[in-house]
Amino acid sequence: MEAEKKKYKVVYNRSNCIGVLTCSSFYPERWAINKDDAKADLVAGQEDPAQPGIWTLEFTEEELERFKASAEVCPVNVIHIYDLETGEKVV
Repeated sequence: MEAEKKKYKVVYNRSNCIGVLTCSSFYPERWAINKDDAKADLVAGQEDPAQPGIWTLEFTEEELERFKASAEVCPVNVIHIYDLETGEKVV
């Protein structure tokens, strides 16, 4: 029986994104440039209906390093990663 993979969640405050797009240079498969407002879109993410402008996406450890890198280079700190098991903030 295969062990369950550790899960994480990225929380992205798109409203406060300033469009530098360094996130997309580190993980272009998950951060796309929106042609309408030049901000990053979280590919496959969902906007939180209770918090407009906040986008989330759950992912497994295979993507952790690339999501961490994209969060760490964000100049306005709008990308946060949480461990779903512990609730701890990773970045």
